[in-house]
Amino acid sequence: MKLLIVLAIALAPICLGQEKSLPKFPEPEVVLKSMKKATAFYRSNLSIAGGYASTWSRDLKQSKTESSTGTALISIQPHGTTTVGLAMLRAHAITDDPLFLQAAKEAADALAWCQLSSGGWGSEFDFKLGAARKMHFRRDLLAGDILLGKRYAPSTLDDNKTQSAIRFLMEFSEPPEALAFAWSGLLAAQASNGGWPQRFSGPADPTLPVEKASYPQEWPRTFPSVDYTIHYALNDNNLEHLMDILLAAHRQENMKSSRFLDAAKQLGDFLLLAQMPEPQPAWAQQYNQEMHPAWARKFEPPSVCSIESVGAMRTLIEIWLVTGEEKYIAPLPAALKWFERSELESEEDTWSRFYELQTNKPLYCQAETYEIIYDDANLPTHYGFKVSGSMARTLEKIGEIISQSRDENLAKRERDSRDPDSEKGWSEEACDLASKARGVLKSQKKEGYWINKDNQIDAGEFVKSMARLTEYFEAATHGGETFAAVRKKEAAKEAVIKKAAAEKKAAAAAEQK
Repeated sequence: MKLLIVLAIALAPICLGQEKSLPKFPEPEVVLKSMKKATAFYRSNLSIAGGYASTWSRDLKQSKTESSTGTALISIQPHGTTTVGLAMLRAHAITDDPLFLQAAKEAADALAWCQLSSGGWGSEFDFKLGAARKMHFRRDLLAGDILLGKRYAPSTLDDNKTQSAIRFLMEFSEPPEALAFAWSGLLAAQASNGGWPQRFSGPADPTLPVEKASYPQEWPRTFPSVDYTIHYALNDNNLEHLMDILLAAHRQENMKSSRFLDAAKQLGDFLLLAQMPEPQPAWAQQYNQEMHPAWARKFEPPSVCSIESVGAMRTLIEIWLVTGEEKYIAPLPAALKWFERSELESEEDTWSRFYELQTNKPLYCQAETYEIIYDDANLPTHYGFKVSGSMARTLEKIGEIISQSRDENLAKRERDSRDPDSEKGWSEEACDLASKARGVLKSQKKEGYWINKDNQIDAGEFVKSMARLTEYFEAATHGGETFAAVRKKEAAKEAVIKKAAAEKKAAAAAEQK
């Protein structure tokens, strides 16, 4: 019996699945090996012509995007081809390993292949035979096939799709023709008032009016089921993502040209126009061509919106910091006061997503019927009708930023973004990052991938995990001999602890005999 107990103790880690043993500060070589293993798995097992879906079943039989399931799908929407490609590109920039560069190039080639003739991208692309026959691509134009016919080519800005593709191609600078074509289509689609629709199929109509946002005399309480993709859209922070890439492109050109900055300023001018008048000096989710808040989906009524208003304020702050023009932050104090008086009385640090026009009553949807109601007792679960969490801190931060001068804000950003300037500084950063890197290494499956809570292989987990490993690898390698000494000292301490544990275990086993 005692012998069986001893064997059970000895074999327990094998039977139960022993946790990976990792030092407190992993070796850079171990981290690089993990990054390469993950990238090799993605390239060999998940890539379709260089592109990636959002999730995959663990048996690799199905790939999924937000709205589709298939065997040859790639996603443009993050997390998918664009953000996976960016993670690989960042890994190459830090490690100089050619595997990451090749993987990034393949992702860029996939994006170039499915780029639409309007300049941008849709939500996804299916490489299955025949799936693309109804679409019109840039490659069709290059082949002389210029007549759209019954095919369609609407580029979407929803959920950071076209924006994230442009961001990746900007960072990679390859293929340059695809990037130039994307910019041409995107800039042409900007309306005279500075806004963009959720989707665009060509240049904006120059005859559209330039008007200030206003309240409609009345609005339909039932869902009208009309095409909302032509509306000027702030939903999902579309314009904030656009501002990010416009200002990044302006910096990338070393400010030699004003075209990207001019577009960003026009975007800011649109947000000034789009701020609703009192008693709700905030922003709607989308506007029709008369600049009235408008319906989108059946659970997105005309209203003033908390999330989109925060995105609008952040966007205006960024344009102010680049241009120095005070007009871009002039509307923010009134908007912050609106947030103060719109916080839900029943819940601290919580706001409704939607507020009724002029009355400012919180609006909700009935779960079964999607009827617009004032009661939050029975809400659909697929959509966030309330906003809490970090919202209060975000609003506080916005207030802090606009209470300081532009120069003070820029100086603070410069300090916060500065890399360590010594081995000691990089070593300290590596120590700070080590815990998250260890967590990523431990959670990586033996094949090389990471899974989500639904037991699926997940592109978002890949992007997050690769970012943490890349950051740690950069800090650890720049930490040089200083960080090597830290690792050596910690390894000696761990060896002493392991030795003591082994001796204790041996003593316990001896007692069992």
